[in-house]
Amino acid sequence: MADDTADPVEKRVGERLRQADQTVAIAESCTGGLVGSKVTDVPGSSDYFDRSLVTYSYEAKRELLAVSRESLDAHGAVSEAVAAEMAQGVRDTARTDWGVATTGVAGPGGGTPETPVGTVYIAVAEAAPWGTNASGVTVSRYEFDGGRREVKAAIASQALRDLETALQE
Repeated sequence: MADDTADPVEKRVGERLRQADQTVAIAESCTGGLVGSKVTDVPGSSDYFDRSLVTYSYEAKRELLAVSRESLDAHGAVSEAVAAEMAQGVRDTARTDWGVATTGVAGPGGGTPETPVGTVYIAVAEAAPWGTNASGVTVSRYEFDGGRREVKAAIASQALRDLETALQE
């Protein structure tokens, strides 16, 4: 992993997207727009950044990202299934090459024994060329420690590192 202090992940991701002539859209729940903010901290990000949607409620996830009622009902918002649908939904509605999603429990309350505070699912969805059947989504589960702001910051950076990894593959 590269050093984020010398060369921030948002800058590295932007350079890779620009070189590949690709675009990204982000669907955020627990990060409340922080991932999009980090991306737009980089001058020239309009070359590759389309949008970031903060979809905190079930209704916002359903209306703006087409997350299924069945996934929300069966798994809850903080789940692998919902993260995947969020990333695919933002990628497809924005018509971008990549979709990234965050859904988790930033704290200090809201955790359960199965999903403690600091738990997040981050999904990265790629749109491959039509007819290749190669589009897909990967979802990773993480647990971060700290207060609400520290957890949100850790999630936002990890989401961009996950996108960076996908861009390298």
